Amino acid sequence: MPITPERRRKERTPVRVPVKVRPQKGEGPELSGVTRDLSSSGVFLYSDSPLEAGTKLDLVIMLPSGLGFGPGGWTLCQASIVRVEKSDGKGVGVAATLDRIDRLPELT
Repeated sequence: MPITPERRRKERTPVRVPVKVRPQKGEGPELSGVTRDLSSSGVFLYSDSPLEAGTKLDLVIMLPSGLGFGPGGWTLCQASIVRVEKSDGKGVGVAATLDRIDRLPELT
């Protein structure tokens, strides 16, 4: 079997944090998921609901500090799904590029 060349632009860091997933343009309900890994340019997450490659998403993620994203905190990410795969017992696996990352203001 041939070795597939690495297509990621940045190295992913294993991080398991909750994520809220909402298709952009109101094309579906808000979903819950959990990340498997992420980088400054992409994320892999698990969702119980089916999603399709090519879909644009808004993701709300609590980023831990120490990952190269600054101090961490709540972020809103715009993402594009590049691959969806079935996952045993974890719903579907979703690989997405992060097109934009914005820190959300802290509530006081």
